[in-house]
Amino acid sequence: MPLSTVDIVIICVYLMVVLAAGFYFAIRGGSAQRFMDAGRSLSAWVVGFSLLGTWMSSITFLAYPAKTFGGNWSPFLFELVPPLMAVIAVMYIIPFYRKSGHISAYTHLGERFGPWACIYAVVCFFLTKMGRIGVMMYLVAVALTPLTGWSNTWVIIVVGVVVTAYTYFGGIEGVIWTDVLQSIVLMTGAVVCVYFIFAKMPGGATQVFEIAKAGNKFSFGEWDLSLIKPTGLVVILYSISINFRWLCIDQSFVQRYMVAKSDKAATRSVWIGLLMTVPVAGLFCLIGTGLYAFYTAQPGLVTAAGDVFNNNDAVLPYFIMNELPSGAVGFLIAAILAAAMSSIDSDLNAAATLFLCNIYKPYVCLNMEVSDRESKNVLHAVSLILGGLAIGMAFWLTHMEGAILDLWWKLSGVFGGGILGLFLLGLISRKATRPVAIWAVVLGVATIIWMTVSPGWTGDWAAYKSPFHSFMISVMGTAVILVGGLFLTIFVQNKRKTGQTPGFKA
Repeated sequence: MPLSTVDIVIICVYLMVVLAAGFYFAIRGGSAQRFMDAGRSLSAWVVGFSLLGTWMSSITFLAYPAKTFGGNWSPFLFELVPPLMAVIAVMYIIPFYRKSGHISAYTHLGERFGPWACIYAVVCFFLTKMGRIGVMMYLVAVALTPLTGWSNTWVIIVVGVVVTAYTYFGGIEGVIWTDVLQSIVLMTGAVVCVYFIFAKMPGGATQVFEIAKAGNKFSFGEWDLSLIKPTGLVVILYSISINFRWLCIDQSFVQRYMVAKSDKAATRSVWIGLLMTVPVAGLFCLIGTGLYAFYTAQPGLVTAAGDVFNNNDAVLPYFIMNELPSGAVGFLIAAILAAAMSSIDSDLNAAATLFLCNIYKPYVCLNMEVSDRESKNVLHAVSLILGGLAIGMAFWLTHMEGAILDLWWKLSGVFGGGILGLFLLGLISRKATRPVAIWAVVLGVATIIWMTVSPGWTGDWAAYKSPFHSFMISVMGTAVILVGGLFLTIFVQNKRKTGQTPGFKA
C-alpha cells in the first residue's frame, strides 16, 4: 500500500526540520571546541532529553516490540538498571569528568596508564559504535522498506546521508537540539502505537492483558543461577555491565556531562534522561505484547499476512502499514527515523571528537599547535568517513540472520567488554601500574575472544567451549580485567616488599 500524500508530507517536513537545525548551527558558526562541547552552556532539561534520545534508539523502537512479541519482558528488565546506575554516576562519575575538564572520555586513561590505554579505549569505542549504528540503520531499513516501498539499500543510504549531514554541519549543539525534537517524536510515536493497538482490539483494551497474561508474556524469563542461558540474572548482570560502561566511559554520554552549563545541570540532566527511560521502555515492551494479543485475537490476520510473522522484527511495521490511518503512518515513520537518528548523530559526533583529541593531535600533529580551522576540517572529515562506514555496516547486517537485539547485545559485549574494566581498575586502585594494566587487559581480551569464538568449536576442541551465555561476554571481560588487575597489583606489591623483581614487564 503506497504512502498517502499526507504521510509523505509529514516525513519530508520532519527530515527538513532536522536538516534545518544542522544548517542553523552551521550558519551561527563557532570554533572547533564549540563543535565538540557547545560552549558548555546547555540547560539540564535539554541535555536530559538528549540523553534519553541517545539511550532510546531504533533498537528500542523496533527490537523491543519484536522481542516482547516473540518472547517476554526481559528487555524491560534490562532498562530497570540505569536509574540505579545513575546514583553512582551523579555521585562520582560526573564530578570526576567535570573536574578533569577533558572533553574526551579517554584522555585520563592515557594519563593514568600511558598512550596505549587511550588508543585501546578509542578503538573499542569505534568498533562498538560502528556496530551500534549499523544495527540501527538496519532496523530502520527493515521497518521502512514495507512502509515506503523503497529498497533496503535506499532506506539505509537516505537515513545515513541525512543524519551525517546535520551532524556534519551542526556539531554537538545541533545534535543535542535535534535529539530533543526526536525524543519528543519518539515518545509520542510510542503512545500512538499503544493507542491504536488497544483501540482495535475486538474485546477492548482489557483483552490485551487477558491474552498476554494467559500467554505468560509479562514474564521476565527464567530465574535461576545458571549463566548459560538468558535468565533474569544474566540479563541484569549484562545490563549492569553495559549501562555502567555507558555512564562511566562512553564518549557519547561523557560529552553530555561536559556540555551542561554547570555541575548541577549535568547532574539533573542524568536524572531527567535516565528516569524517563523506564516508562518509555515500558511503552515499547507494551507495544510488542499488545501486538501479540492483537494478532492472537484475530488469527485470520496472521494467515493473510503470509510470511511476515516469520520475522518478529517485521511485525510492528506490518501493523503500522495495514492498521493505521493516513497521517498516523507518516508520523510513525517519522518516529522510527527519530529513534535511529537520535543515537546515530551522537555517536558520529563523539567518534569525531575522540579522533581529533586522542589520535590526530597527539599522533598526527605530535602535540604541535593545531589551528581552529584545521581542527574543524578534521571533525568534518571524520564525521563523513564514519557515516560512510556505518552505512557499510548496515549493508553487511542485512545478510545476518537471527534476532537483531540479541545480535546487538553480543556485538556490544565483544567490542566494548574491556573498557569498563580498565577504567574501574584505574579508579579503584591507585597502585595499579602500567604493566599491571597491560597484562590485565591482555587477560580480559583473551577471555572475550575465547567466549566469542569457542561456541563454534567442534571435535577435540569442543571440551574447551565457553559454558557461558553470550550476554556474559561483557560481564566476564570487565571482571577479568578488574579482578586480574587488582590481584596483579597485590602480587607486585608483595614482590617489592620482599625485595624481589616482579616476573613480568611491559
